[in-house]
Amino acid sequence: MSQIWNFSSGPATLPRMVLEKISSELMSWDNKGISVLEMSHRSNYFADICYEAEKDLRDLLNLSSDYAVIFSHAGGHAANSFIPMNLIERTSKRNADFIVSGHWSDVSFRESKKYGNVRVIADNNSLYSKNGNLYNPRRWMPSLETWDFSKVSSYVYLCSNETIDGIEFCEWPNLLDYSVDSELVVDASSNLLTRPMFIEKVGIIFACAQKNLGIAGLTLVIIKKDLLGFYSSICPSSFNYTNLAKTNSLYSTPPIFAIYVAGLMFKWLKFKGGLQSVAEENYQKSETIYNYIDSTDFYNNNVETSVRSKVNIPFVLHDACLNDIFLSEAEESGFINLNGHRSVGGMRASIYNSMPMSAVQSLINYMREFERVYG
Repeated sequence: MSQIWNFSSGPATLPRMVLEKISSELMSWDNKGISVLEMSHRSNYFADICYEAEKDLRDLLNLSSDYAVIFSHAGGHAANSFIPMNLIERTSKRNADFIVSGHWSDVSFRESKKYGNVRVIADNNSLYSKNGNLYNPRRWMPSLETWDFSKVSSYVYLCSNETIDGIEFCEWPNLLDYSVDSELVVDASSNLLTRPMFIEKVGIIFACAQKNLGIAGLTLVIIKKDLLGFYSSICPSSFNYTNLAKTNSLYSTPPIFAIYVAGLMFKWLKFKGGLQSVAEENYQKSETIYNYIDSTDFYNNNVETSVRSKVNIPFVLHDACLNDIFLSEAEESGFINLNGHRSVGGMRASIYNSMPMSAVQSLINYMREFERVYG
């Protein structure tokens, strides 16, 4: 079978090394005669899997004991509800501040309105001009000095990478520097573990697994232990972070197989040299694509250059009538899921940790040949 490269925004491609490990252990994990798929979450076997996964994650992030690690069900959509239900009661006003920088932060803001008093303190839903270039809404990031923080709030929410809009926010604020009594909550679903991160700045950071952490069905939550206990009365017991932290994610049956795969992904990242090594590789991959797009008028990426995502690269063709042909011929050439999100159209290449440079170069070769034929 010819090589297929999956550029989906999620579920995303997995490393061959991880797939081979899953295949070799599917019938008998660690030669114990039982599959992870049929393993009890109360067994010592699964306890070993969870312990190793958390230990490797802590090593990768240099995570202190001040933080609890939770392996939870569901995904990013569900976390948009569970975050406010676990933290909105931190202040008597039950208020939270939001930076709405794209599709997913807007979804989170709208969902959170059900659970407390939330407001937008910065957004990018307008045209923006910089250095003579005009950028469309959601294609730039509001600078920190424009954020209108509440003096006191339960939390400040931001999405560190907008998968649809292709922008990434790397400069997280230290809220103490702004004399703000709040906690930073970061949705890092699409870029957690793609580079070293300033975890010590956040109260909660979370990510769904199907981009860089493995397969769908798992949400990783990292929470400061002193933020446990602020849950609301309507929070479901199985998604109450206090319950989950106290029981090492075993309050109810967790997504066992997804946690197992996440553990393999963590070991793979350590094998590759850790997050700094991965970050350098991700930078090279993204720059290779951006440099090619910027070199031609046939393709365009209308994202302000300082906030271009390292993992989700949207682009359009100079003639939208060629879109279907581009996607069809791309699939015939082994490049799948290059279509942009249905809300914005165009194209998108998602190049998470598991996407090798060889695939990126092959994609550029295809794009160059397509331009030669149709340009």
